[in-house]
Amino acid sequence: MKLESVELRRLNVPLKSAFRTSFSSVNLHQVLWVHAITDVGEGWAECGANERPDYSSEFHDGAATVLKEFLLPDLFALGNDLSAEAVAPTLHWAKGHRMAKAAIETALLDAQLRAADQSLANYLGATKDRVPAGVSVGIMDSLDELMRFVEGYLAEGYLRIKLKIEPGWDYEPVRLVRKTFGDDLLLQVDANTAYTRDDFDLLKRLDEFNLLLIEQPINEEDVLGHAKLADYIETPVCLDESIISADIARDAIELGAAEIINIKPSRVGGYLESKKIHDIAVASDVAVWCGGMLETGIGRAANLALAAMPGFTLPGDTSASSRYFAVDTTEPFVLVDGHISVPTGPGIGVDPIMEIVDGYTVSKEWINKP
Repeated sequence: MKLESVELRRLNVPLKSAFRTSFSSVNLHQVLWVHAITDVGEGWAECGANERPDYSSEFHDGAATVLKEFLLPDLFALGNDLSAEAVAPTLHWAKGHRMAKAAIETALLDAQLRAADQSLANYLGATKDRVPAGVSVGIMDSLDELMRFVEGYLAEGYLRIKLKIEPGWDYEPVRLVRKTFGDDLLLQVDANTAYTRDDFDLLKRLDEFNLLLIEQPINEEDVLGHAKLADYIETPVCLDESIISADIARDAIELGAAEIINIKPSRVGGYLESKKIHDIAVASDVAVWCGGMLETGIGRAANLALAAMPGFTLPGDTSASSRYFAVDTTEPFVLVDGHISVPTGPGIGVDPIMEIVDGYTVSKEWINKP
């Protein structure tokens, strides 16, 4: 196929409530969409970058700039030789910028698969038509508030609770949730790199709560530190921010630093790289699950296709649309018996509802083939 033009669209989508992690608190999902027009049809994707470079070094304005000035010109230049599979090799020279690369690769993959009348789930080798859903619970202002939210999510049917933690908000919230809701609750925690090697004894205290895992407890660059922590505590260590490629995933597994892996397609450069990480993990008998970046329906649909692959054996963060948004940008994803259905239509399997999207849009820019 041939790339003809790309629309970079910025949206501000209100969240139903503030979402706080160890590095930020947001009330508004500010998102960059990539809309690719090709000679075989159009495709949509959501860039995983935040407004600020807090989760990773990437951010909206930077992703848009690198797309316009460097990535898109190279893809336009491919002419009829363009395919989704050609994106990563073509852009390999550009260091980093994985979220920007993932966005354009996914938009092109959506267009390519729509033209072939093939779903993304089928293309990736998915084996499930629905996936178990967990929910991520942010850091709260009080324990009472936390308990109200957790109780509400369990009443909705979520199968797993993930608690965001940071120093000072860790042992007591976890203890209270475990005591209140019992030992059968699938419970895990996510530190988003908030701790250091000096905190190993503190993190070891969490062993008493029989957690599924502790996610990214220390700095993402300290892979060896995670291996040391994995030897020191009983709770399985899961890597998130550290895993930026299949090569890093392989090395982390061999070092013993990644007993479980959270795969976020935007973080690793796209769904094709995500599939490679999945395959490495399966071959190493390491469980994987699909994380999220507060995606709207466009991004959530693609994540569900990934989460339907056979190696994804733990509930992911692909929650229902209503977890975050009063009104989503696509037909909403709904929780049924603790699961969410995987889209089966061509490409990512959903279309944006433009009347809603236009209401959230704050800017749009077209980049045309020279």
